[in-house]
Amino acid sequence: MMIRLLFFVVLILALGFGFAWLADRPGDLSIVWQDRRIEMSLMTAVTAIVSLIAAIMISWWLIRTILMSPRTVARYFRANKRDRGYQALSTGLLAAGSGDAAMARKMNKRTKGLLKADQEPLIHLLDVQAALIEGRHDEARKLFEAMAEDPETKLLGLRGLYLEAQRQGADEAAQHYAETAAEQAPHLPWAGAAALSYRTREGKWDEALQLLARQRQAGTVEAAAADRTKAVLLTARARDNVDNDPSSARDDALNALKLAPAFAPAAVIATKALLRQDNLRKAAKILQTAWKTNPHPEIAEAYVRARVGDTSADRLKRAERLEKLRPLNPLSLDVVARAALDAHEFDLAREKAKASARLQPSEGIFLLLADIEEAETGDQGRVRHWLSQAVRAPRDPAWTADGYVSETWEPVSPVTGKLDAFEWKVPVEQLAGPSIDNQPPEQVFERAMASLPPIRENGSAGADKTSTAGVPIADPLVEAVVPSEKPEEPPQPAPKAKPAVIVDMEKVKDPAPEPAKGNGAGPPSAVEPEAQPKEKAGVTAPQPQAAESESAVDKSPEEKDDAASADKKPVKADPEAEARAKESAFLTHRPDDPGIDVNAEPEKPGRFRLF
Repeated sequence: MMIRLLFFVVLILALGFGFAWLADRPGDLSIVWQDRRIEMSLMTAVTAIVSLIAAIMISWWLIRTILMSPRTVARYFRANKRDRGYQALSTGLLAAGSGDAAMARKMNKRTKGLLKADQEPLIHLLDVQAALIEGRHDEARKLFEAMAEDPETKLLGLRGLYLEAQRQGADEAAQHYAETAAEQAPHLPWAGAAALSYRTREGKWDEALQLLARQRQAGTVEAAAADRTKAVLLTARARDNVDNDPSSARDDALNALKLAPAFAPAAVIATKALLRQDNLRKAAKILQTAWKTNPHPEIAEAYVRARVGDTSADRLKRAERLEKLRPLNPLSLDVVARAALDAHEFDLAREKAKASARLQPSEGIFLLLADIEEAETGDQGRVRHWLSQAVRAPRDPAWTADGYVSETWEPVSPVTGKLDAFEWKVPVEQLAGPSIDNQPPEQVFERAMASLPPIRENGSAGADKTSTAGVPIADPLVEAVVPSEKPEEPPQPAPKAKPAVIVDMEKVKDPAPEPAKGNGAGPPSAVEPEAQPKEKAGVTAPQPQAAESESAVDKSPEEKDDAASADKKPVKADPEAEARAKESAFLTHRPDDPGIDVNAEPEKPGRFRLF
């Protein structure tokens, strides 16, 4: 349209310029034809010629319009019908997208009356959408199969069949449709992603790499995403071949590191392959480079324990080397603290663990502090303190994918089958943690240190403390429960304490003598259990030595035999006395200290170790 308008303007300008040029140069024109002489001016002659040409052109346009009018009218009505058909098709597709089944079905019938299905493939799509909305899945599947036979709608039919197979849970059929679409059109993102997912689920890493290369050539995957996916696939193949073919596993892992230098699993697998080839120097160099790029616990573990047969002191030196590479890093300090604990360097372990807790308090570092306290001091109060801090501290990150937590990295999610789904982060189910998660790290650790109980003087690591009664003592509370006696004397049996018995202390101090059986006036008998001093808080007080000696001298032989037989009877524990003893033991501790079980087995060091 613009070109025509421009041409018209240029033509008018040319005519005006021509007439102006002729007006400035007047002249006469004489024509002699068949003995007739015609004379006129030049301007008149030019005007007559132009008018004649214009008349001829207008006449031709009128004649052509009259001759083409039937076809023009038919084309107008046909175009109007096509426009109404496309309008109905557009309305039907919008209705299908919004879930209006009745409107979609109505517009589908109208569209079929206005347009031909063989000329417009979108009519098949509207028909399928209407069937899906109404729940006629069998009919929709047949329509998709018919579309898959048509070259123009084949890819659309394959996608519909793929989605229907997924809805019904037919994984094999869905895989077939996806791979067929990916082979015919590698540029389709859904087909390539689905085919890649199915091949990675089955562990077909070679086929997955080939498919990824075709997708990258087609331009459906960005370069950065393709490099990351290729690194994951190479790492997965290297992990499967590290035992059988260390050379190929090494090459794959190194290529993965080139594509993703911060990918910790690739560095660990490359190290394993190199160590199988006795190339410790290169393995250590790879781990050091990976540690500088992205510190990770698995990298630290592989580096510290790279050489078999190292002593704990050698492992501590390697851990300190990692700390030099990344100073003032919580993970570096944590690694040194664990190595120092294995080497029994408790002061160094505690110093590094506290420094790591100040920078980034977490569950693992507080468990490590509990390990250090248990190994060095054996103070159960301090151990329980660090354990309580670990319960309330932020959780440690782990390999997580779709809510699933794994101890090791996996290339594919076991829940959804997604490739490269595992991330090193705090598990999702533990995000809604305690209230101290939002506190500054320094404040969390300072509060923990402020509430740390002091070290008890009689609690030390490795000390096998036992009471005179043969009961192990790990806490001063036990001394209040177990009576102390001389080592050379055997423990006296505790007399039976009767519940709810009120003892008159005046009668106990001055008991009335009982007549002897034989002579009628014997010495006073031994005090009955009710008249003995009442047990305090469940603690059995031993009888005074003087009282025992006097009663033993004054007793007759028959009474001595009766007392000996009474002592041999088993003594039953009083429930109320035990409850009072537990209550007294609890009150002697801090309010948040649950107490110590005397009869519990000694705990083994290292039970709170994370790795």
